[in-house]
Amino acid sequence: MDATDLAFAGIARQADLIRDGEVTPRELVELYLERIERIDPHLNAIRTVYAERALTEADQAGARRSAGGARPLLGVPILIKDDVDVAGEITAYGSRAHADRPAAADSEVVRRLRSAGAIVLGKTNVPELMQWPFTESATFGVTRNPWDLERVPGGSSGGSAAAVTAGLAGAALGTDGAGSIRIPAACCGLFGLKPQRGRVSYAPKADGWGGMSVIGGLTRSVLDSARYLDAIAEDTHAGGDARSATAFADAARREPGRLRIGYSTKTPLPNPVSPEQRGAFEATIELLRSLGHTVEPVDVPYGNTILQVIARYLRGIHDDAAELAYPERLERRTRGMARLGGLVTPALYARARGAEAAATIRLNAVLADHDALLTPALAQLPLPIARYEGRGAVWTLNGAARFTPYTATWNLTGQPAAAVPAGFTADGVPLAVQLVGRPHDEATLLSLSAQLEAARPWADRRPPLAR
Repeated sequence: MDATDLAFAGIARQADLIRDGEVTPRELVELYLERIERIDPHLNAIRTVYAERALTEADQAGARRSAGGARPLLGVPILIKDDVDVAGEITAYGSRAHADRPAAADSEVVRRLRSAGAIVLGKTNVPELMQWPFTESATFGVTRNPWDLERVPGGSSGGSAAAVTAGLAGAALGTDGAGSIRIPAACCGLFGLKPQRGRVSYAPKADGWGGMSVIGGLTRSVLDSARYLDAIAEDTHAGGDARSATAFADAARREPGRLRIGYSTKTPLPNPVSPEQRGAFEATIELLRSLGHTVEPVDVPYGNTILQVIARYLRGIHDDAAELAYPERLERRTRGMARLGGLVTPALYARARGAEAAATIRLNAVLADHDALLTPALAQLPLPIARYEGRGAVWTLNGAARFTPYTATWNLTGQPAAAVPAGFTADGVPLAVQLVGRPHDEATLLSLSAQLEAARPWADRRPPLAR
């Protein structure tokens, strides 16, 4: 296989190639290290690379494979977002305010990836404290979109998205507290699934942003995301029954059947949708109908959920800032966000969390007689680089909300949602839609998204920079 084709093959195919002896883990790691050295200076997607450690782990994986060892991601290189601990390495959170001591142990999700046989290549860049839908920080610089270097790759998992898009790894870990997997996936033409809250352990942390944040991954294909989720998910379903080790991959491989899908462009606050994003949304409606699904408009009862989201988001940033070793080193804008979060008193925060159950019931009334909900993923095209450079907290927050009005609601409810590629503009900028599933129903999202991928393939298209 051609080296570039191998880099873009995806983790499911790479795992199969290693299993069958057609490529070794060392060859794959060396390929990605070469691509990172050559391509990443143009993107700034990766904060730090663990080259020697990754090569050692690759040799260990190769020996394990030769001895007949079988693990689902044996020898497959992946990247970790820089808000998740890797043993022996510093977790920087996109800031110079972090502690100077390395993490004592892997986070549970990293432990699970290693247990599945994956090799950690390095850590990807994030905005400071993971608070923005773009990936720019005073400490680590600007991360760029491989499709258009003058546009953002989204955030806060923007480094992860840019790296996978450019073929610097087959998959990268992401976290999603208000859209931070789905937004960069939409900006970069990737598939990005926000799993059900509790599907993936947040340990050693109790939660993030008052329970809004979850852990998932960014990949080129639906099957890759399913294989990745199989590796990191808890071993039981919501009801406590055992989960098959390949449950999500199996879902991605089967036909979804004829579904009833609701669609809406309504947002929690009045917000225009760009013609390009609206066109992609409408084209997806027609595609779904052509595949035999019933697709009809619905009214999403957002109510005052935006206030609950903002309260938990701001308080989360306040609490994250307070836990840092050197909070005085934070960017001016981040300090402003932390001050805003301080206005969310414990009583107000408790009310916001207490209102979650009723809001979840109300919002899921749309899904009582629909299998999924379709919305735009973004209201605008990926933003120009440095659009909010030098702007204050309130100005940037308002701009971010206009850019990404569709994602955060479903962090409040905790149910699964996915960004699904939906073509490109005439200038080659990715477009996307969002699919929201019923609580605990990633399976339908995976099977439906895989059907869309088969009908409108996206994974083989590569940015010119990465060829």
